Amino acid sequence: MAPPTLAPKDKKLFADLLSQYENRQLAKGRKTADQILKKYPEHGETMCMKGLILVHLGQRDEGINLVKEGMRRDLSSHICWHVWALIQKSEHKYEDALKSYIQALKFDKDNFNILRDTAVLQTQTRQFEGLVETRHNLLRLRPYNRHHWVGLAVAYQLNGNLAEAKQVLEYIEGFLRNVGPYDVEFSELLMYHVRILEDMGDFQSAVDMLQSHDRAKGGSVLDRMAGTEMKARLFAKLKESNADDERNTTWTEKADAAWRWLLSQNADGYEYYKGFLANQGIDLANVTDENRERALEMLRGYFQVQSATAPRRLALHVATGQEFKDLIKPYLTNALTKGIPSLFADIKPLYRDPVKRQVIEDIVEEFRATFETSSPPTGDSVEPTTYLWALYLLAQHHSYLGRHKQALEILDIAIIHTPTLPELYMTRARALKRAGDPYGAARAMNDARLLDGQDRFINTKTGKYLLRAGMVDEADAIFSKFTRGGTSAAADLEEMQAMHYLVEQGDCYRRAGKLNLALKKYYVIQKVFESFREDQYEFHQYSVRKTILNVYTEMLKWEDNVRSHPGFIHAAVATVQIWVALYDDATLGPSLQPAESASDVSSKKALNKAKKAARKGQPEVDGANSKKATATQIEDKGLEPSRSKDDDPDGLKLVLAEDPLERADKYLTGLSELVPQNVDICFAIYDVAIRRKKYLQAVRMLVRAHSLDAEHPDLHFRIVHLRNTVSSLPEPIPAPVGPVLAESIASLLPEEVSLELFNSQYLQKHSSSSMAIVAHAKVARILKAPQDEVDSILFTVLREPVQLDHEAAFAVLSYLKEMKSPRAEEFRIACNDRFELSTLFRSDEEIAALQRLFSESGESPADGEALETVV
Repeated sequence: MAPPTLAPKDKKLFADLLSQYENRQLAKGRKTADQILKKYPEHGETMCMKGLILVHLGQRDEGINLVKEGMRRDLSSHICWHVWALIQKSEHKYEDALKSYIQALKFDKDNFNILRDTAVLQTQTRQFEGLVETRHNLLRLRPYNRHHWVGLAVAYQLNGNLAEAKQVLEYIEGFLRNVGPYDVEFSELLMYHVRILEDMGDFQSAVDMLQSHDRAKGGSVLDRMAGTEMKARLFAKLKESNADDERNTTWTEKADAAWRWLLSQNADGYEYYKGFLANQGIDLANVTDENRERALEMLRGYFQVQSATAPRRLALHVATGQEFKDLIKPYLTNALTKGIPSLFADIKPLYRDPVKRQVIEDIVEEFRATFETSSPPTGDSVEPTTYLWALYLLAQHHSYLGRHKQALEILDIAIIHTPTLPELYMTRARALKRAGDPYGAARAMNDARLLDGQDRFINTKTGKYLLRAGMVDEADAIFSKFTRGGTSAAADLEEMQAMHYLVEQGDCYRRAGKLNLALKKYYVIQKVFESFREDQYEFHQYSVRKTILNVYTEMLKWEDNVRSHPGFIHAAVATVQIWVALYDDATLGPSLQPAESASDVSSKKALNKAKKAARKGQPEVDGANSKKATATQIEDKGLEPSRSKDDDPDGLKLVLAEDPLERADKYLTGLSELVPQNVDICFAIYDVAIRRKKYLQAVRMLVRAHSLDAEHPDLHFRIVHLRNTVSSLPEPIPAPVGPVLAESIASLLPEEVSLELFNSQYLQKHSSSSMAIVAHAKVARILKAPQDEVDSILFTVLREPVQLDHEAAFAVLSYLKEMKSPRAEEFRIACNDRFELSTLFRSDEEIAALQRLFSESGESPADGEALETVV
């Protein structure tokens, strides 16, 4: 049935309705819509507009239903599709909103507003081919607007059509007139043009363009630093792409001049030194004996620059032997005399070379011995603080190398020397953490916090360590000192997207067995990264309008890879492991539900009765109250849906979900392509795929993991698990999947090799690896080995020459408890005796006592107040 046609008078009324909506005169717009609908009750466009106004007034459900009804009345109206697209966009359903916009354009192809929104959504959803067409249409409608030309150039670049982007930019620069001497937008446009030329490989044209617009010569490129950096980089690329020796010499000289100018502006720019040396054929990452002396000579040329530490630090990376000794000693002396707390973090990369590591240790021990003989200090002796920072550096050194006992002994001496330096207690906390004592680490970090109660960093570190010790309430009490009042610390930190907190609290709940709460935290992390994706929406139009193009295109690349962040990967793997555990053990979810007592039931009944009584006793709204309510509803609440209250704050309903594998798979969507080199993601995808009977996907992940780390213990276990699972199927998998699957499995584990032989060969190859022994035990369990045999295998980690640290030992203990082994307690006691500094292997009663000890003595009267630190 065709939609009703409005009379001329009513058409004007409908135009008024559109104008009233655009001006956000919502009350008038609603009255106008009612006036039209009274005469034309089936007019779809008016119904949609009224529904849109209702959504703005906060009556979302009613408004959306009215919009849907209006669309059914008139599917050929661009207004109806536009309204529906606006609502979908407000719900962040960008793909669906784009479909609605495209549908609207079928009925009004030259509607500028719809085209503009379509272009933004096509960028958001990365549909660049359609974006080029949309930008062409916008340019056709507004050819004299520079921003539409810029938008077309960006669309071409995003779609990979660099030659077309170059042509558009040349045309823009050709028709621009009266460009001022300080036109920032034009400067950015030129830099973007240079980047396009660089991406095309036309390095000479890019250099020519930079030189012709050089600010020093009166050109229009205002950012001289960025222009010179780009010029130096282009000269290097010209040398790589051209074999002409004479021209290479010229480019080398020009690049050298560019790098030297950059270093004159910032003598601490590490990237500048790398480029400066690379221009002479010296790769700082791979210095050879042939060019080592030349590199040192070039770096020494900047030693005289005051306050520049970068050349001296890079020289330590390049130098070897006696030359390194001659350079490192004054470097350390200077830093220790000045009292630079970050010295160890600065020199830690040198520890990759064991010779340099030993030289540093010898020099610092020599400093320590010298300083100790100078105490008590006399007029000509070293400053007491120099001795203190030497002890501090030495403690960090030993802790990093796993010598926790030595580190703690040195820290005790340092604390006696200066008991008011927070860094000493923080380093003590780190040493205890590495030794496997999370409770002692939390106490030490809290001691540091009490010395400077207003330092947000130390307070945050204390909260983090408390979470690792399983003390959630105490951690929240610390975090609440710096969060917004009137709400819980957890809620405020979630709103602030504090990743360190969300990850640590999720892990804390998981270690405590509270999988429901852990899942909730991990899903908050997912929401944080979803908000990153949504936040870019506002920049698609703004960046083109302001001509912030190089930064904008880099932002798009960053957004495309943001989920490769370690925090997200960690949360994804942990979430999948929890969902897999809930799938494997159907009783796990119900066991997490709190027991409901009789008093709870009676209180719920009483609450329900009270609610019913309140509803029955509610008086009718009279006319005056109705008018008052209407008056309060004219406030524009926007199109965004209001944040719904979480009806499952503790995740108790979440862990009872009937589709755990589907939820796990959804969390992992796209990660295999985003982080193909991450073996943990391969294992997570395998664990879900094998249970969903997606055997090809499962074996593909193991093949990828095999290419990354063929000897990984978890890979060994899963290869056996896959072959055992497939061979145990009641019927063979038919072609074409079956033969491909068999061939892939055979590439990991040849058919002629039995699982028992494969397992024993792996253990023989890695007999000194504790985690390899755990993998061997897991495979033995798959092969139906008796419990005693599996236990005996695991206990071999306690023998020589197996390399066992407290983390691996705790993994073994956890696996024994998971199997409900009768020897778990025996293993715990053995580890408790072996790892003297660790508290991970204490009994439950002892751990509870450690936590109580902190709760009873963790605060002091000075807590929260900044104390003066005297060194």
